[in-house]
Amino acid sequence: MPKIENLSSGEDFLKSLGFPALDVHETVTHFDFTTPGRRVLLIGPMGAGKTEMAARIWRDASVALKKSESVSSMTSTGIADRRKVFFIRYASDDIRFQDYPEDALAYRSGYVRCGNNIAKISDSFGLEQVIKDNPEIGTYIVDEASFFDERIAYVARNYSIERGCMFVFPTLMLNFRKEFFNSTARLILDMATDVLPLTAYCEHADCLSPAFYTYRYYNVDGQECPALYFDPLIIIGGDKQHNSSLEPDYAARCDRHHYLPGKEYTFFTLKPMGEEAGKGNPESLIKELSLLNEKPSGSLLYRSLEKSYESDPDRDIYMNSVLPSHLAEKAIAYLFCEQNMIGESLLVKLSYDLGLDTAYLEKTLQENRHPVSFSQQYLL
Repeated sequence: MPKIENLSSGEDFLKSLGFPALDVHETVTHFDFTTPGRRVLLIGPMGAGKTEMAARIWRDASVALKKSESVSSMTSTGIADRRKVFFIRYASDDIRFQDYPEDALAYRSGYVRCGNNIAKISDSFGLEQVIKDNPEIGTYIVDEASFFDERIAYVARNYSIERGCMFVFPTLMLNFRKEFFNSTARLILDMATDVLPLTAYCEHADCLSPAFYTYRYYNVDGQECPALYFDPLIIIGGDKQHNSSLEPDYAARCDRHHYLPGKEYTFFTLKPMGEEAGKGNPESLIKELSLLNEKPSGSLLYRSLEKSYESDPDRDIYMNSVLPSHLAEKAIAYLFCEQNMIGESLLVKLSYDLGLDTAYLEKTLQENRHPVSFSQQYLL
């Protein structure tokens, strides 16, 4: 951390006690509930302590609430007191919290209990309803805000301005592709008043560098298999350790140890094939999907990886990316869900014709907000 050039209050205090000249960093203080209208982003990779920081805010609020009644004028706007905190969780994320109490604000090393001040919602309209039902609440912690619709950024901004409410967003800004998670993440960043970036140690066994990125990988027969660029953007509950060919694991990684194979293939090969299929020429896509499904080593993806990483010292790790299952399902879901290059009827037809796992596709598309019901009626 760089030296603080200007004297902080912490440095003044230490000098008054006779401490020698040191690199004194910013004082870590209790959370500020006095400033109205803040929209605070807690960002960093998985494992950086975003939700733990949110729990700390909750605990600070419980301390501040014990102060005398005169303090309320400093922390309130109207009847909304920012020392009164409400925790919001994404409704579809229940799988992560099965081992915790129903009212838990849970993080990796523990939890705090929220009592009645907790709700599970599925969209920004749910947040509006919670705010209307709890007019005395002045601070809302919205976990994993990037999972919600874009409108939530404007809901938070408007209520923070109109009522002086504070919103805290412990959330991923970047996805496993090292890109903005989605348009919701971009909008939340645009309207934020404060950003608290957090890092973790890189979880590679040979590294102690700070990690800014969330790395997704699969574990196949004990081998680390990086997720391909076109892996599904959202996988609910994927932050637990699975050791599975189908369900991913995650790790905080530095840039050096964040492996992301298949990006060139996605834009140079897969998307053009999807575009042709959308125009009524699906032959090339069908051939590639068939190979991804039955013989990945014969696919254009495999050739692209061989060419890209031929002389890379981590070649073996990159090539492991074709070992996980459901490569064809992931490729066709990417073209339909994220790129809108193929229509629903073609998606369903190709899935049945190629014998793809429709249950997996149905789950994946549902989680990524493009629900499709795979039914034989589409083929009649």
